[in-house]
This record gives sequence, C-alpha cells and structure tokens, in this order.
Amino acid sequence: MSEHRRKPPQPQGGGRAAARKAAQQPSGRRAAPPSRGIAAGPQSGSYHQEGSYGHEPSYGGRAEARRAAQRGGGGGGRRGGGRGGPEGPGRGRGRGDGPQKKRLIDYPRSTKYGWQRFLPSWKQVAGLCVGFIGAVLAASSMAYAWVEIPQIHAAAKAQNNVYYWDDETQMVATGGEFNRQELAYKKIPDAMKHAVISAENKSFEKDPGVDPMGIMRAVVKMAMGGNTQGGSTITQQYVKNSRLSQEQTLTRKFTELLVSIKVGDELSKEEIMAGYLNVSYYGRGAYGLQAAAQAYFEKDAEDLNPSECAFLAAVLKGATYFDPAGAPAIDPEATAAKNKKRAVERWNWILNEQVKDGRLTQAERDKYPTFPDVKPIRKNANLSGQIGYLVDLAKANFINKNDQNITADKLSQGGYHIYTTFNKEKVNSLEKAVKNIYKKNIDPQKRPKYDTHVQFGGASVDPKNGKIVAVYGGDDATKHFTNNADQTGAQVGSTFKPFVLAAAMQYGKRNPAGGKEQSEDERTLISPKSIYNGDNKLKIKQYNGDVWRNEEGKEWLQTNDGQESYGPISLHKAMEVSANSPYVQLGMDVGIDKVRETAIDAGLLESSLTNWQNPSFSIGISDPSAIRMAGAYATFAASGKQNDPYSVTKVKRGGSVIWEHEAKPSNKIPANVADNVTDVLKNVVENGTGSNAQLPGREVAGKTGTTDGNRSAWFVGYTPQLSTAIDMYRLDDNAESKNREFLKMFNTGGQKKIHGSSFPSDIWHDYMLEALKGTEKMTFPVPEPIGKTVYGGGAKSPEPTPTEIPTTAPPTTAPPTTPPTTAPPTTPPVETPGGDDEECDPWDWKCKHDPGGANGGGADAGGGDIGGGETKTPFPPDGGNNGGQNGGGGAADGGGGNGPGGFLGGNDG
Repeated sequence: MSEHRRKPPQPQGGGRAAARKAAQQPSGRRAAPPSRGIAAGPQSGSYHQEGSYGHEPSYGGRAEARRAAQRGGGGGGRRGGGRGGPEGPGRGRGRGDGPQKKRLIDYPRSTKYGWQRFLPSWKQVAGLCVGFIGAVLAASSMAYAWVEIPQIHAAAKAQNNVYYWDDETQMVATGGEFNRQELAYKKIPDAMKHAVISAENKSFEKDPGVDPMGIMRAVVKMAMGGNTQGGSTITQQYVKNSRLSQEQTLTRKFTELLVSIKVGDELSKEEIMAGYLNVSYYGRGAYGLQAAAQAYFEKDAEDLNPSECAFLAAVLKGATYFDPAGAPAIDPEATAAKNKKRAVERWNWILNEQVKDGRLTQAERDKYPTFPDVKPIRKNANLSGQIGYLVDLAKANFINKNDQNITADKLSQGGYHIYTTFNKEKVNSLEKAVKNIYKKNIDPQKRPKYDTHVQFGGASVDPKNGKIVAVYGGDDATKHFTNNADQTGAQVGSTFKPFVLAAAMQYGKRNPAGGKEQSEDERTLISPKSIYNGDNKLKIKQYNGDVWRNEEGKEWLQTNDGQESYGPISLHKAMEVSANSPYVQLGMDVGIDKVRETAIDAGLLESSLTNWQNPSFSIGISDPSAIRMAGAYATFAASGKQNDPYSVTKVKRGGSVIWEHEAKPSNKIPANVADNVTDVLKNVVENGTGSNAQLPGREVAGKTGTTDGNRSAWFVGYTPQLSTAIDMYRLDDNAESKNREFLKMFNTGGQKKIHGSSFPSDIWHDYMLEALKGTEKMTFPVPEPIGKTVYGGGAKSPEPTPTEIPTTAPPTTAPPTTPPTTAPPTTPPVETPGGDDEECDPWDWKCKHDPGGANGGGADAGGGDIGGGETKTPFPPDGGNNGGQNGGGGAADGGGGNGPGGFLGGNDG
C-alpha cells in the first residue's frame, strides 16, 4: 500500500484554528469558484486532493449538489468566517449558515429578487380569495344565526300628525289621514300580484328574498353613471317598509339583506306579498291596497281590473311624481300634467311587461287601451273649510325647508307636531270677508253665464318677519282642491307696476347718446315726479329711441284701460290712475331685466315671472301667488327688508325639536327706494283707484290690478303691520287640464267690468278692518327725495317762460301787437337739470307753476267711471280746471289694453 493510502484519516472539526489551517493548505490545481448558494466542492474535471477540505466524500452529481446546498450552502455568518464560511462563499450574512427555517407564508418571496419578491404567486392569490370568501361566509352565517326578524314597527301602523295655531293651541290632529285596512291574500286580485312582480321583482317567486343579480345590475348601472337603482326585491321592500328604520346607511342595508333572507326562509311568498301590498304607501294618505283602491278609484281592491292594478303598481314607485293630481307644492316638477305623463308611460310599460312575462294575455291587454279613470283627491272631514289649505301649506313648507331629509313619505308616517304661523282669528276674519262679498254679489243661479266658477284667493303676511298669518284658499278644502292663495296662474296686472317704479329709482333710466347706446353704467336715477307720455296706443320704443318690434316685426302700441289718453303725466299720477303706457315705456327705459331683478329681490319667485322679454311684462303678465304678492309688498312696508313668507316655526317629534325656521332677511332694495314706493302707493289709496281700501285713521298703501280680457282682478295693500293680497278670477277647476281656461268677468256680479277697485278691494278693506282691530295706528317713514325729474316716452320738457318786459322800459320801444310764438324744441327729450327738490311736479296743483297749457293734465273733476274703473271718491283738480288739449285722468282703475300681445297688447290696470 502506498503511504498515502495508509495515512490515517484526519480528525474532523478542530475549531476555528483547524478550519483556518485547512484553508491555508495548498490545494493543488486551483478550482473554479463555486456557484452562489451552493457549497464549494470538486468541480468537473478536477480530482479530490487530500487535505484540501478535510476528509469529505465526493459529490455525486446535481442531486447531491442540491442536497449539499440545502444542508449548508455557502454564506458567511458569525461562525462562517467572512463572506463564504467554511463551506464556500455566500450571498450575505447568515444565509449560508446551515438550513433556513421554512416560513408559513413565504411573502415577500425568498426565492425571488427585486420587485418580484413582492409579486404574490397564483397560489397565494387563490388562497387569499378563498380565505376572504370563507371569512365572509363565516361572518354572514354567524350574523344570520344571531339576527331576528323584527316586529312590525309603529310607523307601519300609522300615527297622527298634530298641527298648531300660532298661539300653540291645537289646530287639527290629522286622524284618518293614514288610511289602512288589512286585506287577506285571497282578496288581493291576481292582476295586482302580477303587476307588482313584473314591475318590481320578476324573480320574486323563486328568489330567497334577495336577488344578487339584481344588486349587481344596480351597482353596474350606478358605476356607469345611470339612474340610481335600488336592486331591492319585494321581500326587501316589505322588510324595509314594515320592520326597519328608513335611514339610508350601510348598516341598515346590510341588516335589510340578512332579515330579508331570513324572512324569505321563514315566511311564505303569500305572506310576503300580502304584507308588502298592505303596508306600502300609495299616496293620498292611503296605506295598503284597499285604502289605495278607495282613494284612486272609489271601489274595493277585489274589484280592481288589470288596468287599475297596473296604475297602482306605478304609483308605488312614488306617489309624489305619479299621482295624476300632482303635488307642485312639494316639488314644482310634480305638476298634474307632468305626473299624468309619467303615470301613463309607466302604466303602459307595466301592462306590456306582464304580457312579455306571460302573466297577461295579449287579448286581455288589448281590452285596456286607455288610461284608467282616476278620481280627484278627496279630503277628510276634519280638514274641511280652510284647515286643509293650512295643513297643505305647512306640509309643503316643512318638506321643502327641512334639512333632516324628511320627505313627504316620512312625514305621512306620522308622529310629528308642527307649529304654524297661522292666526286663528285672522284666518276666520279673511274667510268671513270673502264669503260676505260673495253672498252679496255673486249669484250663479241668477246669472249662470257670468257668475259660475268665480274664485277668490287671499294671503296676509307680517312685514317684520314674513310670517303667513292667514290665507283663503277657496270655499272648502274637501270640495275645492286648488289652494287659491298659492300659485293659480292668474296674472297680477297693474299690481306689478310698483316693481317697475322701484327699479327706476334704484337702477335708473338708461341714457342714449347721439342715437347710440351707452354702457350700462350711464344711467339716471328716476324720481316719481318724472313725466312720461300717457297717450293711448302709445308706440313703445327701445331706450335708445328705436321702435320696439316683436318677433314678427310688428310695432307695439300700448293701450290704456277704457282707451283713455292722459298726455304727459307724472309717474306718481300714472300710478294713481293706473295708466299703462307710461309704465310700459319706463320698463323699456330701465331694462326689463332690471325690473325682473327688482321683483325677485322684493320676494317674487323667478319661476313665476314669465315672458319677461315682452314690454307688457311691466304691467303684470306674470302669475305670482297671493302669498308671494303679499310678501313682496311687505318688503316695501318694511323699508326694503325682505323676508321669505313661511308658515312653520318649528317641528317636534318624540318631545324634541327636530327643526326650526331660520330667518334669512335680505336688504337688496334700498330703504329710501322702498319708502318712496310706499309714498306713491299711499296716494293710490288716498286719491286713486284704491280708495275703497281706506281705513279710518290708518295709513294704507296699495295698488289695484285688472288683466287682459278682464280675466283676473287684484288688490294688494299694506299698513306698517300687515300686508295682504286678494285676487279674483273665474276658472273651472274640474275641467281637464288641457281645457282649463280663465274666463272673462264682464258682467260678473252685476258689474260691467271687474276691477281691483271693486270686489277685491272691498274684501281687503273688510278683512284688514277686523285684523287690525285693537292694534296701534302706525305711520310709514317719510321718504327723502330721490332721483331726477326726467321726460320719457316722447313727453317734452316745459317750454321756457318768456322774460317779462319791465314796466320801466323806455316808451320809445313799442311792445309787439302780438306776443311772439316760441317754437317747440327740436332736440330729443332730455332730463331736466337738477334734483327733484328744485322743480315742481306739473301734476302737483299746489306747486307754483302754470297749471294749464296745451299739455295740461287731469280731468275737470275726476271721478266717475272714466277709464273703465269704478271709484267712490272724486279726484281733486290736478293741472287746471279744464285740463288741456291732451288732458285726461280721472278715477280709473288703470290701465292696459285688452289685446293679447300684438299691436294692442298688455294688461289693464
């Protein structure tokens, strides 16, 4: 044996020194560096040399190398001595120091480097999904096991709402408003079941109470920007309506899903369907199918046909927007016409869906080509008289103003205590005043052609705060359903003129320069003493002098009531006699946009100010409500402080106040502008068309109004404490909406023509006399002079007075035998220099100026029926005993032609 083979094996180990010595021994042929992570050993083509690494067996290929790497593949450690350690080079501290401990979740992944370490494997993703689904299922199973089906809550059994007068005494508890009668499943028509299934939940008979696909469709539609979809089944709706709160939260929605599944598991489909139809709200205070059948068709539910059932299924989507009667007080979009259109479309769709679903034969469907005959709304007996109108106004006010997300449906569930602004004595006084005038003058049996369909409306507002203290909505809220104090469509006529005057004093008349338009900033503030042309059939012009023409290129010739011509007339006097042509031209000079803006600032709703591009806008072709007109005049009474009219002060529920009215006054109309308007309107009552409204010992301001074709008449007036508007018109409210038409009032009540100076001002007088009884007799603020006296509408400034020849003149200068004639000025009308306090009003007969002349104003003694109006107080001489060449005037109720808006368009005074 060779010496080499007989050499005993070297001891293993030996500590660090032995390892160091072994490493320092020559290794013969230099080996290539080992791969990363694999222990150093004999390489391909080399041989094992004794003493290189101690006594170690040679590797046996890739498998052996892999096992060796797993046992201790490279890497330095504390014991490994530097970078590689005794087993060879490694990648870092501790990585090659023996076998690594295997992690339960290898993330970040140890076998990857860089960003790939953080990329989960497909196994990890799948495991995560499975784990998440398992956790959700486990949580849902636990929640399902713990949840119990709630009892039917009190809201599904309906409570009363209680309304209070302004002194907090009870007005009415709306018992019976929540009308519900339980209906057995066997008495529910199959047609009704089929209609709601086809409309609401096609999978009802098979689903477990929820429809996952329906929920997914709803989510997708919302994500794509489509209409919000509930994805709710009939079971879910039943649970929500009868057993859960109505709050819109994720917790409530999750609870709804669980309870719905449990209800679907524990209750039969028959029980769920009957429960759903018996607790759902159909509008008109009707809960449940039986009450709805009575409310809409005045029949029992078991007698409903498929067409009527389809309509009731449509109403379930939201009675506010599908009841053909409409609910404009709740939402202006919920008009009768729009609701009818929506209801017809959905009714038709539901019937067709039933045919597609095989729940209705085509032959049966063809029996119902027209929309069913829906009955008008019937009120409850305890809402008769004015109470129903007051309740409706309070409801609408609260629904529109509250910030608690309390909708009409929520309010109708009851339990609310609503404190109103209505004063019981004033409401009774207003109703009494209207009915007394009606009984004395209106006789449908005696004059069926003229006295039928006569309507009155009225509203009274406190100027200090905007409280609506009284309304008259009609004869009886259970018989006449339209609230006449709210917007009816009746035009306001010349009661709109104060807004034109206010705009002229606040913004001024636009000034033409050399026939060219100037900028909006170049204006002249107008005084009520300004002189405008009051001729009948006045040609209306743009403010720069161009003749105004309509879309057909026709000129506008403005008429006055009774075809009266007044010649040059002050705006103060024109308001008194209600002449139209001066205010139509003034509106054009100021700008109709400014007139409209002033009316809105005073408190009128923008939506009620229609056709504002038309010159006759200035004389009241718009149709604000009596409430809004009273509120806007209250702004003048309060020296420009505007408060929106309101009817609810606070609302309680469960003994706690949940909402209170918050006053937000506005002062967009300057105080002196408002006070000057009041001063002009005082003269209307003292000397003009509103003389019937005089109250002994009290200052009163007001304005009459009569409209085109004598289709409505108004009186709106105020004292410092109270502003009241009264309107009168003829309208058949029972006619189809397309046939509803305001009727002419010629010969109504035995009068040749109805003016604001007749029945409306009589009612106003009688009511205000009672309403103000025992209150302080207050006066209005004295206004400061405002603006300049200008001449508009073709009115000429006065000719200069010739200088008198002194009596001491030399006798050699003989006076001419005839006085020289002064030629009329050839320049366009210009404003008079100086302020109001420097000049006399040509219509102020007490002022020191020549009252006569070619253009003198006024009638001989005024009064009478000049201009078509009726008045009881003659006018004082104004501008000379015999007037003048173009004189006019008189106690007319003012102005405007009866034309429809063409050559002779515009409203009367």
